[in-house]
Amino acid sequence: MADHRTLTRVTITFLTLAVLAPLAVGAVVASWLLFPPPLEQLPDPRPPGGSQLSRVHDATGREIAILREFDQRLPVKPEDIPQVLKQAVVSVEDQSFYTNNGLDLSGTLRALIANIRGQEIVQGGSTITQQYVKNAYVGTERTLERKIKEAVLARQLTRVVDKDEVLFNYLDGIYLGEGAFGVGAASQSYFRKPVNELSLSEAAMLAGLIPAPSRYEPRGNLDAAEARRVVVLDAMLDQAFISPDQHAEAKRLRLWLSADGPAPRPSTLVYPPSDPADNEHPYFVDYVRRYLESRYGQAVYAGGLEIRTTLDPRLQELADRTVDEALEGTQSPIEMALVSLEPRTGFVRAMVGGREFSAEAGQVNLALGNCAFPPPEVRERVDVAASCWNPESVVVEGGGTGRQPGSSWKSMVLATALEQGVSDRKVYRAPSVYRIPGCTGKVGCQVNNYEGSAAGPVTLRKATERSYNTVYAQVINEVGVPEVAEMAKRLGISSAWVASPEIHGTSYALGAQEVSPLDMASAYGVFATNGLRQPASPVLWVKNSQGEFLEDNRQRQPERVLDERVAYNVTDILKGVISRGTGTRADIRRPAAGKTGTAQEWRDAWFVGYTPELSTSVWIGDKTKPTSLFDIKGVRRVTGGSIPAETWNAFMSEALADVAPSDFDEPPPPPAPPPRPPRASPPPPAITSAPQTTPTTRSITTTTSPPTTTTTRRTFQLPSNERTTTTQPIVPRNRQAGRERTTIRTRQTTTSLSSSARPQNTVPARNP
Repeated sequence: MADHRTLTRVTITFLTLAVLAPLAVGAVVASWLLFPPPLEQLPDPRPPGGSQLSRVHDATGREIAILREFDQRLPVKPEDIPQVLKQAVVSVEDQSFYTNNGLDLSGTLRALIANIRGQEIVQGGSTITQQYVKNAYVGTERTLERKIKEAVLARQLTRVVDKDEVLFNYLDGIYLGEGAFGVGAASQSYFRKPVNELSLSEAAMLAGLIPAPSRYEPRGNLDAAEARRVVVLDAMLDQAFISPDQHAEAKRLRLWLSADGPAPRPSTLVYPPSDPADNEHPYFVDYVRRYLESRYGQAVYAGGLEIRTTLDPRLQELADRTVDEALEGTQSPIEMALVSLEPRTGFVRAMVGGREFSAEAGQVNLALGNCAFPPPEVRERVDVAASCWNPESVVVEGGGTGRQPGSSWKSMVLATALEQGVSDRKVYRAPSVYRIPGCTGKVGCQVNNYEGSAAGPVTLRKATERSYNTVYAQVINEVGVPEVAEMAKRLGISSAWVASPEIHGTSYALGAQEVSPLDMASAYGVFATNGLRQPASPVLWVKNSQGEFLEDNRQRQPERVLDERVAYNVTDILKGVISRGTGTRADIRRPAAGKTGTAQEWRDAWFVGYTPELSTSVWIGDKTKPTSLFDIKGVRRVTGGSIPAETWNAFMSEALADVAPSDFDEPPPPPAPPPRPPRASPPPPAITSAPQTTPTTRSITTTTSPPTTTTTRRTFQLPSNERTTTTQPIVPRNRQAGRERTTIRTRQTTTSLSSSARPQNTVPARNP
C-alpha cells in the first residue's frame, strides 16, 4: 500500500513539473519579449552568404582565381522594390507583418514549448523580422539559445526601425537559390530583367522560393516551383492583395525555361543561369577546382582555403599562344588540347583544354577525361582500377572519357613486350594487311598499315619508328591484351580497362580505347624517369583558413612501377621515332623521345613526347563527334606526325630554350652473374690386378687434352612457345650527345634440337 502511495506521489510530481516547467520558462521569455531591455546599439549586420573565399595562386604566388560559393548580389534601392513583390512575400511569409511587434507571440510560444520538450528546434514560427534577424545577426544554428536571441532582437528591432526598412533589408539580402542573394540578383538571374519590372506571376515565383530555395528552384524542380507559385497567388487573393481577375490571369500562366525557340504563350519565362566571371587560365583553374572538390568538398568554396598550384605562368602563356597559333585559320568544333608536366614531380605546369573557355560549350575541358567505367556485363573483362577522383559519379571530369590515342598507345605495348623479355631486335613480318588468327567475323578481323604500306622482315625497333600496325597486332597477340592493360594502369592511365574481345582485342594495341591528354603526358613521364611514377597534380600545397597545411605535395616520394632498364630501352627506341621515324617534325635538336598517334580514319591526331625536364601531349580533333581531319591548314590528312608534332616542337623548343640540353639518365648495368666454379677433375680409375671383362662393365680410358682445344656444346630442348632471355649491355654510338653511351637491351635467345623449327627471331600469331 505504501509503495502504491509513493508511486502516486512521484507520478503527480513528475506531471506537475512537466506542465509547470515549460510554463515557467515561457513566462520568463514572454516577460522578456514584452518588456525587452533597451537597445543601446544595433549590431552590424552580417554580409549575405557569409562564406570565406578560397584563393588560388600560381607557382610564383600570384593570385589567378578566387573560388567561392557562386553568388550574385545586385544591390537595389527601396523604391526599386515593386509593391506586388512586397505583397507576395507578406502574404505567404508573415500576414501580420505590418501590425505585429516583430513576433507572432502565439506562434513563437507554441514553437518554444514544442522545442523545449524535444530539446531541439522542431517547429517554426518566425516572422519576417525574425527571419531578417536570423540572416543578418544571429545565424542559422539550430539551438534554443539562438532562437531566444532571435526573438528578443526582433522585438527590439521593431521598436527602432521602420517596417518598410526591415522589409527592404530582408528582400535585399534573402537567399533565393542558384547563388542569388537579394531580389535584385534573383530577378536578373531568373528573368533577365530589373526587379522593378517584375510581373505578378514572376513576383509570386520569387516569393515562393523563400522557405526552401533548393526545393522550389525552377531550373531543377519546375513542377514544384509551379505549384508553389500558385500557392502564393492563392494567398495574395485571400489577403485581398489582388483581384479575382488578376488571380485568374496570373494563374493561367505556366513557368517555362527559356530555350532557343520561342516560348509558348501564356508563360512566365525563366532563363538559364549566367556564366560566372571568367578567370585567368580557365582550363587550368577548372582542373584545380575538380581536383580540390574531390578532396575537400564544399570547403573549397566556403572554407577560406589558400591553394598554391603548380602552374608556371610562362609555360602557360606559351601553351595558350602555341595552341592559338596552331588553330589559326580553323573553326570550331576543331579543337586542340595540350598538357605539359614535370616527369620528376608530376606537377602540371601548363594546360590548354580548348580554343576558348568562354565560347559556347567551351567549358568542356578537353585536356581531361572522365574515368572510364567498364560495362556491367561482359563475357571477358580485365578490370584495372581507374584513378577516378570521385568514384560515386560517372561524370568526373570535363572531356568525355578522352579520345582514341591511335599509335601513341603502342608505347604501352612496347613496354609490356620489353618487360616480358622480347628483344627490340626481334624480327616480325610487316605485310600491308594482317589477318587476325581465329577471327571469323566479316569486319574487324584484319589490321592495315597506314596507306597500305608494307615492308619485309623488320625489327621491333624499326616497326616502332615506322609505326607498323601489322607488327604491333602480332606483338599484342604475343604479350597479351590484359598484360598491356595492366601496364597502362601502372603507368597512370585511368581508362585502362578491356571490355571484351569484340570491343578491344587486337585493336587494343592500336589505341582503340579512349584516354585523356593529361593521362598520356603522365604515362610517358614514367619513361622519362626510368620507371618512377609521380601522379599528375595541379597543386603544390593547400592551407586552411588557420594557415595549417591540409596537403603538401612538395616532398612526396615517387613509386617504382617499371624496371629502370625496361623504361630506358623504351626511351631509346622512341628517340628513333623523332630522329628517323614518323615524328621527325618534332625534332627539337636535343635528346627527346616520343610517339605519333593517328586514330582510325584520321579522326584524332596526337603527338606525345618528353625530355628529361618535361612530358607534353598534344591532341587535335573534332570535339563534338568523330570527324576525319581532312584539309586542315593545308594538310590533306592530319596525322600525329603533322600538326600535333609541329605544335609539340613549337612549345617544347621555346619552353626549354633557356635550359641546357641533357640526356636521359642511364641506368646501371645489370649485375654480372657470379663466376661458375671450375669443374672438378674425375677421380683416377681404380688399379686392379686384372682387367674386368664381364658384360656389365666397360673400359674407361682417360686422356689429357690441352684446354684450348676442348669444345663444349650445350643444347636445350624447349617447347616452341617458351623463351630463354638474357640481358646484356650493348654499346652503340650516341650521335646526339657526341659521346659513347651504353644502351641496355634485352636479348632473346631461342634454341632447339629440331631442324624443322621456325627461323630465329620470328613469331607465329596467336588468337587474341
